[in-house]
Amino acid sequence: MTIQIGQPLPDLEIKVIIDGEIRPQQTASLFAHRKVVLFAVPGAFTPTCSNKHLPGYVQHFAEFQQRGVDVACLAVNDAYVMQAWARDQQVPPGMMMLADGNASFTEALGLELDGAAYGMGLRSRRFALYAEDGVVRQLHLEAPGEFRVSTAEAMLAALDG
Repeated sequence: MTIQIGQPLPDLEIKVIIDGEIRPQQTASLFAHRKVVLFAVPGAFTPTCSNKHLPGYVQHFAEFQQRGVDVACLAVNDAYVMQAWARDQQVPPGMMMLADGNASFTEALGLELDGAAYGMGLRSRRFALYAEDGVVRQLHLEAPGEFRVSTAEAMLAALDG
């Protein structure tokens, strides 16, 4: 079942890349006592993810910070891939890159995508959510093949609305 507005984010261990370092962390502590926009991509280094989705959040990172909102990017990739992608995309210090290598967190959110037809296996749907103290306050799911509601610009507008 897909996570709903008002529900807490699931508590699982995930690999977090912050400032270039890989660290295991429980998601409950990661999202506790803070406001976070969490956006997910089907895969690091894939076209839309690398050319539009992550770059938008990199470009607008300071605007989220000015609103007191942290930013985290989630992908079903291993921590080393996420670390390399962060370097390649010049992810600013403080933006969190979450490596959900086994899709455990993604499945617990109910937001998995079967990419087997494309040789990608189990991945995450493209989405963005806003959570306060680990509780989902907004959820923006993309329709298959679309890239509209989970953009950095859309999330900034939703936060202001």
